[in-house]
Formats: sequence, C-alpha cells, structure tokens
Amino acid sequence: MVCQECGKRPATLHFTKIVNGDKNEFHICENCAREKGEMIPGTSNGFSIHNLLSGLLDFEPLSAAKSQAIRCDSCGLTYSQFSKLGRFGCGSCYQSFSVKLDPLFKRVHGNIVHVGKVPKRSGGIIQSKREIDLLKKDMMTCIESEEFEQAAQIRDQIREIEKKIAGM
Repeated sequence: MVCQECGKRPATLHFTKIVNGDKNEFHICENCAREKGEMIPGTSNGFSIHNLLSGLLDFEPLSAAKSQAIRCDSCGLTYSQFSKLGRFGCGSCYQSFSVKLDPLFKRVHGNIVHVGKVPKRSGGIIQSKREIDLLKKDMMTCIESEEFEQAAQIRDQIREIEKKIAGM
C-alpha cells in the first residue's frame, strides 16, 4: 500500500479513526509521519500516539504562554503538561481544562453530555425522564413555530408521564 500523504513510498503506519460512526483509515509512510512530527515505533525516538491523535482531530494546542496560564488548582498540572502526558493529574483537572476539553469531546464523541445505556431493572424512571426532556424540547419548538394545539397535546403527554413516575 502506498502512503496517502506523498503517494511515493510504501505506507508503514496504519490506523483507523472513527468519529460519529464515520470510519476513516489512514496509511502513512515513515518519512511523512516524521515530517508531521510523529515518531515511529522501533526507532530511537519512540512513538507519540497523543500527538498523532491530536493532529488527526485538528486539535489546536495552545501557545506555551497560554498553556502555562491554565493550571489545575488541586494538583498543579498545566494544560501543556496534560497535552504531553495525555492523562489528568486528578479529578479536578476536568473542570480546570474544560474550556479546551468541551470542543475536543464534541469533535470526538459528537456530544459533551454522556447519554449511555440505561440498566433495565432501574431504568424505567430514567427513561421516562429522558422522554420528558425530549417532549419538552418538542413542545418548545411547537411554541416557537406557534403550533399551540400540538404544544398542548405534548404538554398533556408530559403530565401523563409525570403521573406515572409519581406512582412508581
């Protein structure tokens, strides 16, 4: 397989990126990887997967001055240290670096709020609350477009679900 960057040399670095269900495969030669600042396994420099992924995600690192300015109050880790390590120093780092993390999570996961699966045994109330949230959004859309009759029907659906939750 030929390198996708230069089209001349054989690709020796192969990886797959999946974002929002879209799967993209990349095949790069050793020289192009080095030119992009990536290091190849088996060489004296090692391999920085963090740098590779941040480049793929169009992740724009902060300048050195700004990186030093963002610091976790609890553990003292700076944003530049986090970007090199790829790991947080403590649980408070999420809050300290949230300004830069939210756009990154949005690009990688498609959302900044976790909406995972709900356990079957205790999921009835949680699913009902999610349904209410979706119905409220639909109701607001109807109100904004002045479809008041449909908004009233949705309001009634919300009340029925809330009664069911109260009875559980």
